Amino acid sequence: MDQISALDPTSVEDVIGKATAALLGQARDDGHWVFELEADATIPAEYILLVHYLGETPNLELERKIGTYLRRIQGSHGGWPLFHDGAFNLSATVKAYFALKMIGDAPDAPHMARARQAILAQGGADKANVFTRIQLALYGESAWRDTPTVPAELILLPRWFPIHLFKMSYWARTVIVPLLVLQALQPLARNPRNIHVPELFVPHGAHAANRAPHQSRGWSAFFGGLDRVLKLAGSLWPKGLRRRAIERCRAFVTERLNGEDGLGAIYPAMANSVMMFDALGYPETHPDRAIARLSVEKLLVIKDDEAYCQPCVSPVWDTALMCHALMEVRSEAADTAAMRGLEWLKTRQVLDVKGDWAEERPDVRPGGWAFQYNNAHYPDLDDTAVVVMALDRARATVAPGADHALAIDRGSEWVVGLQSRNGGWGAFDADNTYHYLNNIPFADHGALLDPPTEDVTGRCIGMLAQLGEKPDSPRIKAAVDYLARVQLKDGSWFGRWGVNYIYGTWSALAGLNAVQVDPRSDMMRRAVDWLVAIQNADGGWGEDCDSYRLDYRGYQPAPSTASQTAWALLGLMAASEVDHPAVARGIAYLKATQEDDGLWGQEHYTGGGFPRVFYLRYHGYPKFFPLWAVARYRNLKAGNSRRVAYGL
Repeated sequence: MDQISALDPTSVEDVIGKATAALLGQARDDGHWVFELEADATIPAEYILLVHYLGETPNLELERKIGTYLRRIQGSHGGWPLFHDGAFNLSATVKAYFALKMIGDAPDAPHMARARQAILAQGGADKANVFTRIQLALYGESAWRDTPTVPAELILLPRWFPIHLFKMSYWARTVIVPLLVLQALQPLARNPRNIHVPELFVPHGAHAANRAPHQSRGWSAFFGGLDRVLKLAGSLWPKGLRRRAIERCRAFVTERLNGEDGLGAIYPAMANSVMMFDALGYPETHPDRAIARLSVEKLLVIKDDEAYCQPCVSPVWDTALMCHALMEVRSEAADTAAMRGLEWLKTRQVLDVKGDWAEERPDVRPGGWAFQYNNAHYPDLDDTAVVVMALDRARATVAPGADHALAIDRGSEWVVGLQSRNGGWGAFDADNTYHYLNNIPFADHGALLDPPTEDVTGRCIGMLAQLGEKPDSPRIKAAVDYLARVQLKDGSWFGRWGVNYIYGTWSALAGLNAVQVDPRSDMMRRAVDWLVAIQNADGGWGEDCDSYRLDYRGYQPAPSTASQTAWALLGLMAASEVDHPAVARGIAYLKATQEDDGLWGQEHYTGGGFPRVFYLRYHGYPKFFPLWAVARYRNLKAGNSRRVAYGL
């Protein structure tokens, strides 16, 4: 009997039942879910270096566990990749090597020798990215002159100036502001073990290229010249102006310190804030420095044999998506758990803080949700749309009459208010499209901005349509036009926050279905044909993080993963294709790969951070997305309609 013929209702129900039971058992006591969020070697390595930068007494057992983790994820190429089974990455490898040497690994140990050889073969640590070179400068391993100059006075510039902090993304803003102070003061790590890494530098070697691959020749020449002028003028800055700029940076950070959840609720900004307070002379006991330092500790994941530091945490995102999956299950236990999760989510809505987004849209009332436990200055459109859709679905089906009206109204009002002029939505800001800024020397990562994206736009129109907005409303028509413009010739859509075109295509199809775009339309058919064409022989779908490469020329086959298979299935079902043989094969793949604990395993990274620079492994994705897909398949097959009734 083949897999597809084995998809009888009983076996599908068994898949749903086992996964549901497993996930219900992972809820926290107050009803929310939060799963591990893993990046690459960079963050745990930086954590080790932060402890020694500050001259703290290290936790030797924690260092041992982080060392075990770093050695395990070292690649066969001798270095460290940005994602599971990825290529050698110079910057991640420099930091991992430095951290391992700091905790006591001998330079002549085989794994260290292989890493060092790989680093030198790539031109040495001088060729690492900007953030790595700044880390090295803080330790005195390289000179500050070898890093791009970003004067602290940047924070004093008027809003109309071409280079301005509020023209950058939220993550860049929160990372850069404390870094402005560090670059102005140029402190030196305490480094009580006196560990250095001169062996990672090529004598008389060339420095990193002045122009990153994504940067244009003309803009790079202009900003490169500006950087040289700033370096020459560094000693000429009026001292009073410098003091005023540093004070403005300190005030910016302090206002957004965010308690135990940290500046921006992301590790790089949080670590920079701690170092900034230290450089300003704040003692360890000062409330601002102490709470900033505590926020970093809360990102640690400590297990029996290993430990690592997360880049941030994802409780709102995890809980909102879990609630959608559980409402698809349609059981009393799942509905009860979903309602508890939604009640927890309602307490996390930001109703009283006008965050940085208000710089662009000052007349919009707050009402969004952040990704993390708390991040009031930086809610995001993606989380907000997903939470609002879950609350709306619950009051319509699971708990008729539930008191969700205020949360839904304020959330949707905020989303509407942050639509960009091109019809799409970004993640945190409206109209954050100052693309020339990605050419400044500091932006060698190419991720300084937060422009509208296909995936977030699909989510936002899905929310509006689910709440009853008509397909011919001006804002929905503008968003659909945007999606039509950015669809690739092969029928797929880019996925900014998930890997990659599978994620973007699912997100767009879900939104287009919600706004009643005809599933027989050219836009929908081309997307369906693309998803069907890239299905693997085992019935699943997969896509590698290398799909973000600048010279992307089309889909390249990759091993199937549980989360990407679920996205492809949800996308096909959003296009009214539940009866397509590809869907049956995909469901059969999920049935065949479900593990004994009722869930699915997945080492591959399918979360987006910064394309080509930073990727995420959401440990929850292979758990709740497959459940969601299988339950939706069952519901559509058993129902009278083949159309998905929700915006997601």
